[in-house]
Amino acid sequence: MISSEKPYSEIVEILKGKDARLKQIIELAKEPIVPEPSVDIYFDLLQSIVSQQLSVKVAAIIWQRFLDLYPDQYPTDRILQEETDEVLRSVGLSRQKANYLRNVATFSIENGMGFELLCAKTDEEIIAYLTQIKGVGKWTVQMVLMFPMDRPNVFPIDDLGIQTKMIAHYNLEGEKKEIRKQMLVIAESWKPYCSLASKYLWGSVLA
Repeated sequence: MISSEKPYSEIVEILKGKDARLKQIIELAKEPIVPEPSVDIYFDLLQSIVSQQLSVKVAAIIWQRFLDLYPDQYPTDRILQEETDEVLRSVGLSRQKANYLRNVATFSIENGMGFELLCAKTDEEIIAYLTQIKGVGKWTVQMVLMFPMDRPNVFPIDDLGIQTKMIAHYNLEGEKKEIRKQMLVIAESWKPYCSLASKYLWGSVLA
């Protein structure tokens, strides 16, 4: 499965009935969240790595420069696997990210990252499978699950944006460990639609 079983409009109403604070967040949103599905997980994973620890604006610039290196703006796994540091660093990538991108390409060639292969797996199986790649952590795979794969029940508890928004919107207090517990309790009520709840939190505005 690559997408939510219900349309977002139905999931929104379910979430609004589960959590009064989330209901306010959703109703204050400037526009509704819409699905962003994709079947090219290899390509989306490359973009996630390029975007790591960068502002949206800077990430977009470097990503476009990276794509411009290749015919049809597509870095195939076999071409990327052999790419040099010099070429990749010329578009603004760090040596570390250059290595990570080649790691993804090598993994794609040797193990596969096709649509059917990944869709047959559960969320946890996909996390375990893709985090075998050096440079690909749980958060990066969760972003792939939530966006291109549109899996409905992902809660990226370690994401700084999610933590900041939940602390503010739900008035969470205490040590980091205690706040984490409170976040899990709140997210429990969102199941099985934690992904869409998280997307609305990301887009919410703090007072």
